[in-house]
This record gives sequence, C-alpha cells and structure tokens, in this order.
Amino acid sequence: MSNNTNKQVFIEDSTIGWEVTGEGVKRKIMSYDERVMLVKVVFQKGAIGTLHHHYHTQITHIDSGVFEVEVDGVKKVLNAGDAFYIPPNAVHGVVCLEAGMLVDIFSPMREDFIQQ
Repeated sequence: MSNNTNKQVFIEDSTIGWEVTGEGVKRKIMSYDERVMLVKVVFQKGAIGTLHHHYHTQITHIDSGVFEVEVDGVKKVLNAGDAFYIPPNAVHGVVCLEAGMLVDIFSPMREDFIQQ
C-alpha cells in the first residue's frame, strides 16, 4: 500500500481546492488514508461521469441534484438524499440531469486520484 495520506481530524471544506476532471465535472479530495477516501464531485447539468470500473468498493451519496445512475447495466434516476453502492469491478457511471454534487467513499483509497 502507498504511504500517501491526508489524515486530518477536522476537515475544512474551504481549505481544499477543486480539480477539474472533465467537461462540467470537478472534484475535491476531502481526506484519505490507505483504507478509505472521501471525495466530493460537482456536476453541471448534462455532464457525464463516463462508464468505468475499478477494484475499489464505492458508496456514493447524492448531496444535491438529480442523476441517472448506471451500475452493471441497470439504470435508475436518483435524487438528493439517495445513495448507491458499487461493488468492486462493477461498470458504473452517471449522467447529471439537474446540477448537483455527489459524495464518494472509496475503500481502499483511490491511489490514481493522488497526483504524484
């Protein structure tokens, strides 16, 4: 496992910058250690989280907005307050129907998100 870590007891949103990851999509890595990572992802209406897969377990909370979520070929429209679970290696992605923010939890942490 990587020695990368960003462990803090208190995590202040205003002190963490956004990273643009695609057209109409930006993310903010809130905190992580080797076992878990918390990430906020903001989408503009119409933005797409392209179908992909990874070996991490993921749980995503819809903080705001409306998203069409696809997990292993099954699609469902979810709203603020809803959540979805993505098992390891499941193909998944989203289409943002109403601008909003997702809060992703990964286990283990996404080493590919950390700039070397």
